[in-house]
Amino acid sequence: MTKQEELLNLLVKENLIKQEKIDEIKKEAERQNKSLEDAILKMGIVDQEVLTKFKANIYKLKYQSLFDKKITEKALNIIPFEVSENYSIVCFEIDDRNIKIGIIDPNNFKAIQAIDFLAKREGFIVEYCLVSRDSLKHAYKQYKSMSTEVMSALKAKEEEEEELIEIKEKEVEKVELEEIVKSAPVTKIVSVIIRHAVEGRASDIHIEPLLRETRVRYRIDGILHSSLTLPKNIHYAVIARIKVLANLKLDETRVPQEGRIRLLIENREIDFRISIIPLVDNEKVVMRILDVTKGAPTLNELGFAGHSLRTVKSNIKKTYGIFLISGPTGSGKSTTLFSILNMLNKEAVNISTLEDPVEYYVSGISQSQIRPNLGFTFASGLRTLLRQDPDIMMVGEIRDNETAELAIHAALTGHLVLSTLHTNDSLGAIPRLIDMGVEPFLLGSTLNTIVAQRLTRRICASCKIKDEIPDDVLKDIIIELNNVPKEIIKKRIPDFDISRLTFQKGKGCPRCGKTGYSGRIAIIEAININKKLRAKVLDSEKFLNTEDVASNQKFINLKQDGIIKAIQGLTTIEEILRVARD
Repeated sequence: MTKQEELLNLLVKENLIKQEKIDEIKKEAERQNKSLEDAILKMGIVDQEVLTKFKANIYKLKYQSLFDKKITEKALNIIPFEVSENYSIVCFEIDDRNIKIGIIDPNNFKAIQAIDFLAKREGFIVEYCLVSRDSLKHAYKQYKSMSTEVMSALKAKEEEEEELIEIKEKEVEKVELEEIVKSAPVTKIVSVIIRHAVEGRASDIHIEPLLRETRVRYRIDGILHSSLTLPKNIHYAVIARIKVLANLKLDETRVPQEGRIRLLIENREIDFRISIIPLVDNEKVVMRILDVTKGAPTLNELGFAGHSLRTVKSNIKKTYGIFLISGPTGSGKSTTLFSILNMLNKEAVNISTLEDPVEYYVSGISQSQIRPNLGFTFASGLRTLLRQDPDIMMVGEIRDNETAELAIHAALTGHLVLSTLHTNDSLGAIPRLIDMGVEPFLLGSTLNTIVAQRLTRRICASCKIKDEIPDDVLKDIIIELNNVPKEIIKKRIPDFDISRLTFQKGKGCPRCGKTGYSGRIAIIEAININKKLRAKVLDSEKFLNTEDVASNQKFINLKQDGIIKAIQGLTTIEEILRVARD
């Protein structure tokens, strides 16, 4: 029996995994070509720290968490950062000649060999402890913080190229500028900003000029956080460095520019979508971070459950019609679409997409990026796709009448069309399409499903505590829950009791950066356009309302779904009120 199988059996014995889950875990590990341990973590069955504790037990090692541990500079300096990162090890404690080494893989014989050689040379007595991958990453941050790394680069730039920092944009010739942006300090500043964003799970980096300084902000779990302030006089050099990486025009500062960068960070391929816009006296950069190695999560991982999950699964089995996802920018619509496309991606099916831009690359799907400046728009691309013998088409967004009519035409001629629309809720999709000029009788004949979603922050699993809800808020929650079909609540919360509602929040810990949140989950409402609703859509004098939907199918709105998820301890009531206001 392998150590991985021993670990699996121990988790079953401790009732952390059910026996019937084992086959599912093994299939997932085989499908992803990963270890059983990685499959367990990917499926979210056991927390990483809990899994590491049991793994330490199997390998007869001590378990150590580094999240709350302040590592001294003396201990860190035993192993240089480059060596620590290369071998995935860290020295976290030193006492006289005794050192404690954190390691994530007990089978990493090269690392153990390197440490044993060091110990023999320096006369150290080594104790190995097992740490989790996230715990090790947290220890890496103690080598150097972002501000100290950037400040040292700034100091080097001041010492080596003081006269170049003072140069104004209009005084720089192209040749001189290229020399500036190749300078090591500026390169390091940009590299540090990017690396810390990826390590901090940021989805976007904002580099924006203020009156006397440049501000760097990260969007983490949907919220912008100020991370760094730079001197204003290096702003242009930083922007120019990003332009060089994205292969954009250095001397063009009058019009917006867009580009892409692909970098290898922590052995992961990361895509950065670059958007540069001119401001009054300078330029602002926003970099969208896309981890192309991750792939799209499953619907369950996104937050689909109960009624909404059943509605989606039943409707994507249909061979024709329109499947719409609505919501504002940044609400996870594209991610949900790709989760669905992964479910539909079979050898016998031809799937083609039109995107702006291509965010997830999926093997077996024909993906095209629109280029409006060259005349390749959603509308013109959709016409071309119809001649590509597709079974399923995904159109990134329905923005205008022409695209809407072509999508309807594709659905009428036997294609399943998936797309997104910018509306506040699912019911707003129909009047929005009619406002675009789509005839109600065509819409009624083709529309299958409308899903609306928002993203809320997940409570950090490491620092959950009970949350006290004000009486007036609790009263509103009870009113909302009384409007939810009882069978929906009972299926999702078997022990539900409206008289004893409990909620949770994150206290804030090193693992979540003291925010109390880690990751995001969607709140969802899904409408199945059945015969009765189809008849109402055909009646152009009347738009659908909540009563129409609730009277002929089980339905919960965004806020109600969010409240159920808050009761389940997935998010907080504060988050639900923030993203799903009436």
